Amino acid sequence: MITYQHLIDSFNKAPFIIQFAFIAVIIMVIAIVSLIISLKVIRSFLKIKDKEILKYKNEYEPLLIEYLYSGNENEELTETQQSIIAKIKEGIKGASRRKSVITILTNLMNEVSGEMSDSIRTLYHETGLIDYAIIRLKSKRWHITSKAIVELRRFKIQETHDLVSEFINHSKVEVRKETQIYLVHLFKFEGLSFLDDLKTPLSEWHQLLLLESLLNLENQQIGNIKPWLNSSNTSVVLFALKLTKIYNQFEMKHELIELRMHPDKEVRRSAIHVLNQLFGYEFEETPKPKNRQLKSEGQIVIV
Repeated sequence: MITYQHLIDSFNKAPFIIQFAFIAVIIMVIAIVSLIISLKVIRSFLKIKDKEILKYKNEYEPLLIEYLYSGNENEELTETQQSIIAKIKEGIKGASRRKSVITILTNLMNEVSGEMSDSIRTLYHETGLIDYAIIRLKSKRWHITSKAIVELRRFKIQETHDLVSEFINHSKVEVRKETQIYLVHLFKFEGLSFLDDLKTPLSEWHQLLLLESLLNLENQQIGNIKPWLNSSNTSVVLFALKLTKIYNQFEMKHELIELRMHPDKEVRRSAIHVLNQLFGYEFEETPKPKNRQLKSEGQIVIV
C-alpha cells in the first residue's frame, strides 16, 4: 500500500511532460496488447473457417460431380440427381455450406460446357441457390449486391434480367459496372439497351470492358446504334462511336457528319476520326463545319 501510494505521489509531483509521456506509454501498451489479442482471435477464426470450408468441400464436391454424371439423354432429372438436389438443398441453409457449394459449382462451371453447363444451372435453380442470390441482390450493402450480380452472371441466369437492370444508374460505380457486364455477357448486343436509360458517366475503362465482352461473343446481331449517337449522355455517344467504327456501321454516315457540330470537343474529334476510318477521303465531300475551330479539327484528322 505504501509503495502504491509512493508511486501516486511521485506521479503527481512529476512535471506535466513526464505525466503525459507515462500515460501515452500506458495507452500504447494497452493498444498493442489489444491488437495482438485481436489478431490472434482473427487468425484462429480464419483457421476454423478454412477447416470448415475444406470439410464442406470434401463433403459436397463428390456429390456435385456425381450429380453431373448421373444425367440421362432425356434431359430429365434422374432419381440420383433428385436425391442429391434434396441433400444439397437441405444443407445450404447454412451460409458457410452455401458458400462452399457455390465455390465448387463456380469452378465446375468454368471447366465444363454444353449439357453439363445446363445441368449446373438446373441444379442452381432446383436447390434454391438462385433465391439466395436474389435476396442478396436486394441487400442495402452495395458490395453484397455487386457479388450477387457477379454470381448470377457466372451461372448465366437470364431470368433476373429485370431485377439486375434496376442497378444501371446505381450510386456505386462497382455495382453499375457489374450490372453492365451482366447484361452484355448474357444478352450480347441486345444487352446494350441499358444505354437508352444510362444517366451516369460510362468511364473509358468500363467502355473497354464492355467492348471486350462483346468481342468475345459469337454469332452477334448488331442492333441500331443511331439512338446512342444522339444520346444526351456524352459518354454514351463516345461509346457508340467506338461501336460504329468496330462494326463498320457505314449507314451511320449522316449521324457522324452531324456529330462534327457536337458541343463536346472529344465527340467532335472522335466523329471525324470514325468518318475518316470508314470513308477515307470521301469525308472531304461532306459539308464543312462553319466554325473555324471545328474545320481545323477535321482537316487535322484527314491530312
